[in-house]
Amino acid sequence: MEAAELEKHLRARVRGEVRFDAGSRGAYSTDGSNYRQVPIGVVVPRDVDAGAETVAVCARFGVPVLSRGGGTSLAGQCTNAAVVIDWTKYCNRLVSVDVERRTCVVEPGMVLDELNRQLSAHQLKFGPKPSTHSHCSLGGMIGNNSCGASAQAYGKTVDNVRRLEIVTYNGTRCWVGPTPDEEFEEIVAAGGRRADLYRGLRDIINRHMGDVRLGYPDIPRRVSGYNLDSLLPEKGFDVARALVGSEGTLVTVLRAELDLVPVPPYEAMVVLGYSDICVAADDVPRLLEHGDPELLEAIDGRMAQLMREENSHLDSLDLFPVGESWLLVQFSGDSQEAADAQVRELLEALGKRENDPDVAVSDDPKREQQMLRAREAGLGVTARPPDGRETWEGWEDSAVPPDRLGDYLRELRELFSEFGYDAASLYGHFGQGCVHTRIPFELKTADGVAAFRAFLFRAADLVTSYGGSLSGEHGDGQARGELLTRMFGETLVTAFGEVKALFDPDDRMNPGKTVSPYRTDENLRLGAGWRPRGDRTEFSYPEDDASFTRAIMRCVGIGNCRSHEGGVMCPSYRATGEEEHSTRGRSRLLFEMLGGHADSPVTDGWRSTEVKDALDLCLSCKGCKSDCPVGVDMATYKAEFLSHHYAGRLRPAAHYSMGWLPLWARLSRLAPRLVNAALSAPGFARVGKLMAGVAGEREAPAFAEESFVQWWMARGAFEPDPADPRTVVLWPDTFSTYFHPAIAKAAVRVLEDAGFRVAVPVRAVCCGLTWISTGQLATAKKVLRHTLDVLQPWIEAGTPVVGLEPSCTAVFRSDAPELMPHDQDVQRLSAQFRTFAELLINDAPESWLPPRLARAAVVQTHCHQHAVMKYDADRELLRRAGLDADVLDEGCCGLAGNFGFERRHHELSMTIAEQGVLPAVRDAPHGSFVLADGFSCRTQIEQGGTGRRAMHLAEALALGLEGPPPADRPEKALDRPAAAVRDARLVTACAVAAVGAGAVAGYALLRRAQH
Repeated sequence: MEAAELEKHLRARVRGEVRFDAGSRGAYSTDGSNYRQVPIGVVVPRDVDAGAETVAVCARFGVPVLSRGGGTSLAGQCTNAAVVIDWTKYCNRLVSVDVERRTCVVEPGMVLDELNRQLSAHQLKFGPKPSTHSHCSLGGMIGNNSCGASAQAYGKTVDNVRRLEIVTYNGTRCWVGPTPDEEFEEIVAAGGRRADLYRGLRDIINRHMGDVRLGYPDIPRRVSGYNLDSLLPEKGFDVARALVGSEGTLVTVLRAELDLVPVPPYEAMVVLGYSDICVAADDVPRLLEHGDPELLEAIDGRMAQLMREENSHLDSLDLFPVGESWLLVQFSGDSQEAADAQVRELLEALGKRENDPDVAVSDDPKREQQMLRAREAGLGVTARPPDGRETWEGWEDSAVPPDRLGDYLRELRELFSEFGYDAASLYGHFGQGCVHTRIPFELKTADGVAAFRAFLFRAADLVTSYGGSLSGEHGDGQARGELLTRMFGETLVTAFGEVKALFDPDDRMNPGKTVSPYRTDENLRLGAGWRPRGDRTEFSYPEDDASFTRAIMRCVGIGNCRSHEGGVMCPSYRATGEEEHSTRGRSRLLFEMLGGHADSPVTDGWRSTEVKDALDLCLSCKGCKSDCPVGVDMATYKAEFLSHHYAGRLRPAAHYSMGWLPLWARLSRLAPRLVNAALSAPGFARVGKLMAGVAGEREAPAFAEESFVQWWMARGAFEPDPADPRTVVLWPDTFSTYFHPAIAKAAVRVLEDAGFRVAVPVRAVCCGLTWISTGQLATAKKVLRHTLDVLQPWIEAGTPVVGLEPSCTAVFRSDAPELMPHDQDVQRLSAQFRTFAELLINDAPESWLPPRLARAAVVQTHCHQHAVMKYDADRELLRRAGLDADVLDEGCCGLAGNFGFERRHHELSMTIAEQGVLPAVRDAPHGSFVLADGFSCRTQIEQGGTGRRAMHLAEALALGLEGPPPADRPEKALDRPAAAVRDARLVTACAVAAVGAGAVAGYALLRRAQH
């Protein structure tokens, strides 16, 4: 009842989105840490004033408040039984920039990369850069006192904050910053709550001044504890910097004035190889003596081993020199010569040369970024190692003086061995003595949790003995709050409590974190009491020990799915800005659905409407399968969920219309012109779309009057021997067969030119894609078994099968083997299936060369190809064909199979498309090719108001075989049945009769297929 009353008042007084539903609460139940607490509700304020009003309403009810940015915290700061304020959707503006003073004012939800993008015109940036820079917010960085690799040159966030606008729980709102004595006296003289705060802080620092000066380790990466040292007289009694790193336990930040730094015009990097990570750490002080690097990072052999086992970032590792561990040292300068000179001077001081096998030098920015990507991948690569040992946070960012780093690592390794945690990798910001690791804690048994807790206390004593910090980057939260007395002693921790009591006497601001903290083993996301359900599943999850539960636990909260550009993941989040519609948010809800905790807000298991609603806007693009650092495959999880959710129940109309599209496409052969006419007839089409669950805004793609298989049979081609090494099976997918047969015909032309003997199955075959994407998995298996029977001769002969539609190819390469893991023919077919480009690059005779097109091309890669098959072979084929290809990195097209056609999805589909793909196509040079192998991509481009028609790579090559196409030649029409379109006003009765007859026949076939 209290929650309902609170929600009512928040809705009445706050300009924003107020959510107390189970889905929102489940999506925000945890961050990137080991901890989980279900929030009371979530508020997404429209502006910072609304955020301040949210705090005021919560204060009236006496409920806790948690201010949250990107939610990537690793110590439990961003999970609490509180009202969560998510600033990232609306409060994300760059308020102002002062170029001369090199400062800016930002709102708390602004993402770091977006800030630096907007500052790039001024050649300025915010200095600290965590590895989460693509999605971490400035408010979160201020709360955590974030650092990143660039802190070597620019310091921590606290070193770059000038002023903060804050609001306290009791409503005091003001700007704070450095406070000269004169200003201090003015504030005190003005009276009121602000005066009380300043007087109280002055009293606390005066009483504890000696302890602060002696008790804070003098190291570059001390992030633990409150920044009481910023209140020292010699630090200017800087209240803003004292609040940085307080993790939302003292105030809520509304705006921040930040110091900026110039973007280095030139950079150079050297990578040094070592026999062991401890030996590399020993060399850090010597490197720092002979230069002033912009960053000094480390990667150990264990991390490199995991990259190789996971086939991740191999292009980065290939650039590294000989060694089992590496230090990456980057310098900047006003000229390239100045930056290069620093590298040469360092190598000379070390007695090394550029061509030594354990040295790699680069002054190419792209090459350097490629090297650094391996280091930034640390968390994702080490989170789910192939050996099956799950690794966790807890002791992931300790820091010591850099000159003592090597010895600390040796003792830390000994501690790992004592507890059986030898599999942990060691890497991090070694130039500042900060060590990152993920440890294989056992967090599902009582003994494992007890060992976890015991280890943390032993590790805290170890780092303290080296004059170090519990946290060198990620803060204290719940993970290290209980350990602070080991580092600071009782007196200083008491002083932290006095500061907390001054700002938040009732302990309502993110309670239980840093001060009066929960125990390190409370509120665990797993724990000895975690009891998830273990239902039978349709997919086999081979990389997760055949466990759907373990697959769901892949998400460790890194949050790359909340990025706004580059890659494919996650299109629905990019369009909505909603945590619930990110890959991470959906993973959290699926975790809650497992029912492992009694307080889970998701109570209906597979029948959960909250999970269904979150998955409804998942495009099944599979971008997360490749772009998520831990390989979450939400498309598969969605298909699994839909299979259980609708078991024995009536499904949405779109599942019958588009889910059974291959069947309806076959039925269209009865009268394709009449079907097209019916689909185009205004009144009938409108009613038909309504009944089929199709968006009214969508134009139905027209069926070809002659399908590819019909053309092939009429051609009367000789059926080649499956055992002939020149034989290749051209897969007649639904889209290339019934909608765009010109693509398949073009592919035949090119394959025969390359010396292949083409075979085409003339009996109906299908990959089952549409049934899989709609969760009709039992039917998909039946379809696949029939397909295997038809393909049996070619499967037994090992004949290559080439797919033209990327989504269909991806089914055989990924989905089908996971859906039917024990069927050997599925496994064989998966190995035999090729993309069009893979076949021509890897299997065509060496003497064959593709036609030279000598033309520019804008290329949209299908999401499933990006995720499963990759695009390397296509790039090479484009190069050999002389195409100057601009392969877009603009994300998903937004149509994504049936998604963009479904009712209520059209607006989101077009929003996604307008965020990248459609503007890029509109900007494509006149006369250039627009290439898109995916039917969805071509349809979206055609229907998206670009004025362009995309073609398949096979069509482009076939045009080249006809002779060099004129530069101004428009894209070739793709079998648009103009006559049928002109006949759209055929007598409605004829259309109804034709479609009605088809529906009756279809229903009969549907019933037959189901049985």
